[in-house]
Amino acid sequence: MFAKYGLRIELPRSAAGGSEEVRRWLASGELDLADYGVDNAIAMVENAGVDVILVAATDYTPTELMAQSEIKSLADLRGKTVLVDAPNTQNALALKKILSTAGLNPGSDYQMKEAGGTTARVAAMLKHKEYAATMASGQTAVRARQAGLVSLAATSSIFGPVLRYGVFTRRQWAKENSNLLVRYLAAHIEAQRWIMDPANKNKVIDIVAQQGKLSRDLAGGIYEMDTGPNGLAKDAAIDVARFSNVLKFRAEVEGSWGGKAPAPDRYYDVSYYEKALAMVNANALK
Repeated sequence: MFAKYGLRIELPRSAAGGSEEVRRWLASGELDLADYGVDNAIAMVENAGVDVILVAATDYTPTELMAQSEIKSLADLRGKTVLVDAPNTQNALALKKILSTAGLNPGSDYQMKEAGGTTARVAAMLKHKEYAATMASGQTAVRARQAGLVSLAATSSIFGPVLRYGVFTRRQWAKENSNLLVRYLAAHIEAQRWIMDPANKNKVIDIVAQQGKLSRDLAGGIYEMDTGPNGLAKDAAIDVARFSNVLKFRAEVEGSWGGKAPAPDRYYDVSYYEKALAMVNANALK
């Protein structure tokens, strides 16, 4: 899809970075676009003063609290160490909120340790049993279950539907590279349409199994999840209600904005997306 729109994708020197690295790369210009947790865009605006905008959505997959097999309840995490990517990301806030339902508070009842991105955190848990839990979603959560970890709770049952991943960039970069951005988003939309087209189901499952080194049954489960109502965002459109929920729980858990979430439109710009969608639809008619 990307070659069709005259694009070549280049990753930073380490594609396995966590939230702190992604924010730093984007702020410095080492990274032009990030397809990552949307809370990072909010944090860059509010905490670092970087003028970042969300321009498309990627997926709605709920995030789960994955724990060591001997952990049977949220209460069992008292006195334990849990892993996060950074202390103020959507994953970390979700973890705090979930554990607060069991009367557990960070610092006094459990310790939070930064350990990079989701894949790195799950790997650390599998290697070190003293790391009791972390948040994971999608394919990583599936692989965590396969390796013996258990799910204690999911964000969907705590916060309702949220926008998890999206495409964001610096506002100035978007203005200076609008044509490039529109073409990238067009490729993004078309790729998602291809994935979600039932006619491509077997091809997609094969790709997921091969890239993730998973059995075909597990890959099929991931496909069903990704193409369901809480999987990939249809046509990569930003669901404002889901994005608003991200802001609401950030205000509630972190006390941001004095506890009252701001209007979501300060963090996104759909003008590039609308041009990209028109481009894709026009190409489909040819």
